Amino acid sequence: NRVGVEGKGESVWLGWFLAKSLNDFSAVCDHRNEVDRAEKYRGHAKLLVKNLEKNAWDGDWYIRAFFDDGTPLGSHRNDECQIDSIAQSWSVISGKGKEERAKLAMRSVDEHLIKREEELVLLLDPPFDNGVLQPGYIKGYPPGIRENGGQYTHAAAWTIIAFALLGDGEKAHEIFSLLNPINHTRTNEDVERYRTEPYAVAADIYSNPTHVGQGGWTWYTGAAGWMYRAALENILGFKKIGDTLEIEPCIPRDWKEFEIVYRFKTTTYQIKVENPHAVSGGTISIEMDGITLAINRIELVDDGETHNIQIVLGGGES
Repeated sequence: NRVGVEGKGESVWLGWFLAKSLNDFSAVCDHRNEVDRAEKYRGHAKLLVKNLEKNAWDGDWYIRAFFDDGTPLGSHRNDECQIDSIAQSWSVISGKGKEERAKLAMRSVDEHLIKREEELVLLLDPPFDNGVLQPGYIKGYPPGIRENGGQYTHAAAWTIIAFALLGDGEKAHEIFSLLNPINHTRTNEDVERYRTEPYAVAADIYSNPTHVGQGGWTWYTGAAGWMYRAALENILGFKKIGDTLEIEPCIPRDWKEFEIVYRFKTTTYQIKVENPHAVSGGTISIEMDGITLAINRIELVDDGETHNIQIVLGGGES
């Protein structure tokens, strides 16, 4: 909260977020025939992305922010918070980061922030402690507690989405499993370490050596909604836009099939996805009620009937 206390600081991850928001909202302007406004938003988004790529790339990942005096945060030059996950995941989610850089940035997240032995996906590393950087209240937490180098689950959910958007179904599902609270309570020893409910997403899980694996702030986090979206929309690929439905999975290659039963008003859609070619995604055929559809788009109708949809995957990541 003190990175830009003088009004001159810059947030890189919010740059990605704003660029995506502007482009998305420009489509609304197009729909309203507000041509000048749409072009203004697209132009500003383009300038944002240009400056992000020019100034925020750190060699293997994107910087998180710049202080008022231009000092970077989330850079290999820092003693603390050398890498932050959100700037990386949003370079992918925004669809605006250079492809090779975004892929390398997420590989860096995998290397530096995913702690498989501890079953944690960290927000940043190393934590703030005794260094010269003064980012604000985050430094008031002990190292490895909450946002200060622990798992901030809200941000961790975005890593699932980013890997899925890159077509890596294995990594997306692996991280979802790491975040799934039920997997933190499989044994009595796990329960003693986790110390929170197995049926509610925890906002934070600590990496501090004296509290490693302990959860906190359950029932009070937007991470629950993001995890649900990541599972349904990005892994299973269920995407409803208006009254249309698209199924674009990004799953582990060893998944043979899965099913979704979806109720649209008074109508039931029974969806079966088969994966005979052991791929992560890519649809080669889609049928509804035995009729082959030309495109992967289902027009939802409220006719009170039950419709059967069969999708066969192939041609994606193998």
